[in-house]
Amino acid sequence: MFLVVGLGNPGDEYSLSRHNIGFIVVDELAKKLNVGLKKKGFRGLFAEATLDQKKLILFQPHSYMNRSGTAVKEAVDYFNISIGDVIVVQDEIDLPVGSLLIKSGGGSAGHKGIESIMTSLGDKGFVRLRIGVGKPDNKPEVTNYVLSKLRSHEREEILESIQSAVEAIIEVIHDGVQSAMNKFNKRSRGLRIA
Repeated sequence: MFLVVGLGNPGDEYSLSRHNIGFIVVDELAKKLNVGLKKKGFRGLFAEATLDQKKLILFQPHSYMNRSGTAVKEAVDYFNISIGDVIVVQDEIDLPVGSLLIKSGGGSAGHKGIESIMTSLGDKGFVRLRIGVGKPDNKPEVTNYVLSKLRSHEREEILESIQSAVEAIIEVIHDGVQSAMNKFNKRSRGLRIA
């Protein structure tokens, strides 16, 4: 069983912000799998789906970004999901707009939602899909930047990366994280993969 977590903040004021890319990806995956995120539980909304006879839980924590970990831990414990089968979709300011980078394990790179999940799970071994949203020129403006709406010229690139993220999640479930990294990290815009 896989848990696919989209990070974001609840509420209409955040719905199209850079910080809510994870929510948007999970919504798109739910549409592709013909399910609705309507069940309430684990401090968020979730849906159960099946992909090639594998069970998936699609989850949007509504405990706000910086406290996502508590909600994710509740879902992981309830469904008894292995850490390696947790896939977290996040925004990433250290990647160019529209790029996608998949990784397993590693640090948080300062992302508060990821830090919260690491702390709550006591483990860094989950899969991450990092979607580039770019970053502001001035570091003190980061919070306002990630909470602001996408600019019109960024939307096309972001929409492409959202569709790629949906495909990448399916690839992780079908063929594993390494296969997804090989396929999707290489074709991400503006990235040099070591």
